Amino acid sequence: MKVCFLGGGNPHALALVRHFTAQDIDCFGIGRGPAKPAPLWQAPKAYRYYQAHLGHEIHAAFMIMDYERPDVMVCFAAQGEGAASFGPQSWRFYDTNCAMLPRVVEQLRMSPYLKRFVQIGTSELYGSCEQPVAEGSPLKPSSPYAVSKAAFDQHLQIMHEVYGFPMQIVRPSNCLTRGMQLHRIVPRAAICAVYGQKLQLHGGGLAKKSFLDSEDLARAVLAVIERGAIGEIYNAGPLEPTPIREVVRCVADRADVPMEKFVEETTARVGEDSTYWLDSSRLRALGWKPRVTLSVAIERIVDWARAYPELAHMPHEYSVTP
Repeated sequence: MKVCFLGGGNPHALALVRHFTAQDIDCFGIGRGPAKPAPLWQAPKAYRYYQAHLGHEIHAAFMIMDYERPDVMVCFAAQGEGAASFGPQSWRFYDTNCAMLPRVVEQLRMSPYLKRFVQIGTSELYGSCEQPVAEGSPLKPSSPYAVSKAAFDQHLQIMHEVYGFPMQIVRPSNCLTRGMQLHRIVPRAAICAVYGQKLQLHGGGLAKKSFLDSEDLARAVLAVIERGAIGEIYNAGPLEPTPIREVVRCVADRADVPMEKFVEETTARVGEDSTYWLDSSRLRALGWKPRVTLSVAIERIVDWARAYPELAHMPHEYSVTP
């Protein structure tokens, strides 16, 4: 099996690459930017990474695909981050997620080699929920980002129904991995705790999110590729969500730093959902369940932060990339 990762520079894509290559699966990736600095580029040496923008350089991207001829594509390509999708750059989320990606799929429909296209979706399109939501639950996106992700998921479903496009969708909860974006709560908290910086805890950390180590996401995607049905959607998350405040407290414990020493509470973020909680029964029926506990996942992030002191000086604000 040969797997192509679209958005192949994404840190969670790189986590899947590490897991897949350990299983002797041939992997390559295509991404819009160059390889990042070492702390953020946690990829095995065997990984072949090509820089080509799917929007501006689609012909170059397909030349690479036609040369490599992958059996499976795992798509991380997206304009991400719900909070950042509010504001003057909101249109870019639709430009990428609702216009660029369908263009890629339209060309892939004619591919003689592609057997599966696995879209990495998001739990955010279900909106806030007070009980676990299954794949057939109504979509209630509450940010431009979530709306755009929901639209592309539905586009893929139509392409499958009408043309038999071999799509599958995995909707994971919030994933943790070394090398992940520094504005995310766990790496941000780890860096602040380890290097004496201040962490703004929005809304006092009362919102609840479901967290999954990207090693478990890799196992989920592999289960879907190997045993999942074409045309299906699979949620991937833990059994219970965790308040952000408790996540930060766990970071403090792992870093051996009192929480009050580096945390300052601020007002809640605009448009922040109160709870993300997935029903992953369909994926569990394929034999999958999370193996990495939240405490272990957090410990890995704290150890990664300690291993790279330069992280303390890297920018951590999210930026919308054209």
